[in-house]
Amino acid sequence: MNLAHTSLRRLARAATVLVPVAAILGACDRRPTATTDGAGGSVAPRARAPTRPRVPLQVPGDDTIPAGVEGELVRRGRVLATRTFEELPALVGADLHCTSCHLEAGTRANAAPWVGVTSVYPEYRDREGREITIEERIDACFERSVNGRAPVHESGEMKALVAYMTWLSRDVPKGSEVIGRGFAKLERPPNIDSDSGKNSYAVRCASCHGIDGQGKRADDGSYQLPPLWGDHSFNIGAGMARLDTAAAFVRHNMPLGQAESLTLWESYDIAAYFTEQGRPDFARKGSDWPHGGKPRDARY
Repeated sequence: MNLAHTSLRRLARAATVLVPVAAILGACDRRPTATTDGAGGSVAPRARAPTRPRVPLQVPGDDTIPAGVEGELVRRGRVLATRTFEELPALVGADLHCTSCHLEAGTRANAAPWVGVTSVYPEYRDREGREITIEERIDACFERSVNGRAPVHESGEMKALVAYMTWLSRDVPKGSEVIGRGFAKLERPPNIDSDSGKNSYAVRCASCHGIDGQGKRADDGSYQLPPLWGDHSFNIGAGMARLDTAAAFVRHNMPLGQAESLTLWESYDIAAYFTEQGRPDFARKGSDWPHGGKPRDARY
C-alpha cells in the first residue's frame, strides 16, 4: 500500500460516521420490501410491523427470581446459557457458550441481550421467511452459532432457557423494544482490508482468541475463551459469520473490557479477517431467505 493511498484511507477513516440502529438478536429489517422469487418474478412484501415503543435496558435483580420450580428453571437456564459447551455436550458442536456472543449472561447492550426478547416473539424473520417463536429462535442459535442441534421444545433444557429469558424480560411491556437489543448496525466504510485486519487481530485479539483463532482452554482442558474460526467455531449460517454483524460486535464489545477502543475501520478490518477464515458448513443454508432479501454480507 503506497503512502498516498494510506493517507487517503486514514482521512476517510477519520470521516466515517457511526450509525446505531436497534436490532433484535441480529434481527432482519422489518420494513415491507419488494423481493424477487429467483426467476425475475416479484413476491408481495409482507405487512409493515407496528412501530414498537423503545424502553431502557434494565436487568432484574436476583431477588426477583421466583420461588419454587419456576425459580429453579430460571437458575438452570442461566447455567445452561453460560456453560453451554460443558452442560450440553450432545447439543453443542463448537467450543462455545450462548454467552460467547450474548455477553454478561445475556444482559449487555449491543451484544444481543435477552432482556425484553420474549416480549417481541413470535416475530417474522426474513431468513426463515415466516413468523417464528422464541423456541425456534433458540433452535437457530444451537444449529448455527454453536454448530450443534436444537433442544427438543418440550425438554427441560429448552424450558429452562426460555424461563431465564422470560425472567430477564419481566419488566419489559409486551411489544416493546429494549434500547441496545441486538447488534447496533454500523455504516460500512470503503476499502475494507482483511490484511490490515490480520495485523490488528494479532495485536488486539490474539492474546485471548489465539493467533490461530482457536480460542483458549485452561490448563485442565476446560473451556476458557472462544474460537473465532476452525472446526470448533460457529458455522457459516451463524449471524457472527456475517461481516456487518461481526464488525458491530467487535466495535461495541471488543477487546473485552476495552469496548469501543477500536475504530470503526479497525473493527471492520478485523471482522473481515476472521469471517473469511474457514469454519463449518451449514447443511440447510439453501433454505434461508426463501422470499429473497439475503443480506449483502451472507457467507453463502
